[in-house]
Amino acid sequence: MGSASREALAASRAALESGAVTPATGADILAAVRVIDGSAQLRNVLADPAIGGADKGGIVDRIFASIDAEARRVLTVAVSQRWSSQNELVEGLEELGFRAVASAAPEGESIESQLFTFQRAVASDARLELALGSRLGDAQSKVRLVDSLLAGKAGAGTLAIVQHLVQHPGSRRTSEAVRHAAAIVADHSGMQVATVTSAAPLANEQVERLRAGLAAKYGRPVRINLLIDPSLIGGVRVQIGDDVIDGSVASKLNDLRLQLAS
Repeated sequence: MGSASREALAASRAALESGAVTPATGADILAAVRVIDGSAQLRNVLADPAIGGADKGGIVDRIFASIDAEARRVLTVAVSQRWSSQNELVEGLEELGFRAVASAAPEGESIESQLFTFQRAVASDARLELALGSRLGDAQSKVRLVDSLLAGKAGAGTLAIVQHLVQHPGSRRTSEAVRHAAAIVADHSGMQVATVTSAAPLANEQVERLRAGLAAKYGRPVRINLLIDPSLIGGVRVQIGDDVIDGSVASKLNDLRLQLAS
């Protein structure tokens, strides 16, 4: 994300955190994201630095007059900022929607945990990934599929985020989009997410040692998202933010092959 967009997102997040968020706020921001991203003309106007913030706010008020008042206020603040590109405006608004959903979640509801569970299920089922991520599929059919999969297994916040993602897939596969959303929700809760991939399941003691080590290194609580990939042969691969620690046997063998070939 460009420097202008980072500053715009910071200002927009401050606006979100200063308000009174309700369950409708996040869902309505995400619905607005789908409308904005679905209209090249609207996207172009709202991202145009030559158009004043007051004019953009007026556009938001006219187009989204019926949505939650707090959602409309946050959108107005966000589009009034200077963004590096149209895509980064959309990405920023989507992040605000995820954070708003997290803010309104009932105490004790672990949205990021539910999202990671759903992400693992999708990533392990190619047919499900295709059904949810295909651009040829009907959006409402995908929403109904999500509703059936998550009924009784996830809270309203998790459902709102996943429903949005299957209607607005972007450039990511569905499983990756869900993982990205979960990382944002975890960050909103003051946590860092580490995706740990191993060749075989890890013992609880191993997971806890890894969690403690990563928390000490990064200075904040760490949520471990465990994935199994037998192709690693042994060891683990850890991704936390942009950092990747690859201690897998497969990686070491590949390094050895490169050394022998040089």
